[in-house]
Amino acid sequence: MVVSCEEVWREISNYLEGELDPNLRAAMAEHLRECKHCTAVLDGTRNVVQLYGDERMFEVPAGFSGRLHRKLESAMPRPRGGAFGWMVAFAAAAVLLISFEVGSSSAFTRLQLRSEHAQPAATPIPPDMMVVVSDEGRTFHVAGCKFIHDKQVRTLTARDAMREGYVPCVRCMRKYVDVGSLQQKIPEEREGGE
Repeated sequence: MVVSCEEVWREISNYLEGELDPNLRAAMAEHLRECKHCTAVLDGTRNVVQLYGDERMFEVPAGFSGRLHRKLESAMPRPRGGAFGWMVAFAAAAVLLISFEVGSSSAFTRLQLRSEHAQPAATPIPPDMMVVVSDEGRTFHVAGCKFIHDKQVRTLTARDAMREGYVPCVRCMRKYVDVGSLQQKIPEEREGGE
């Protein structure tokens, strides 16, 4: 019978305790005579079992316990923080919270609408006003607008056009789109480098 190294490792403690089938024990003994690695594993396991099973007690020198405690205490990290440290951390958190609140308040934020179509309406668009849309465009126009180029258009109410995702034409529906605020914003954007 021939055994592999893995089989020897799996049965090594049974081999040491003498709890193996005689044929397997003979095969392992033959393997251990030829395999130096498995012999080293056997010797190491035998040493661990002997050390663990040794019931002898060792007497330590007088004062050893106190020196050991002092050495361990010196190696341990010191507890952090004190009243001053906690006050500094609390103050920093308060400053951070206040600056976040001030920065996110509406007094310091300006809504940057980039498109003419995104500008708020100067006067509301009458929802029942009939407008013209092109399936190839995304704007709605008043009938007869010279800026609608598609020949195939359909007519619907402004409410339905907005529901379908169309936006008002800034040229023919000028009175409904606040172009003045857009014209004031454009030079500011150019100065800001946007």
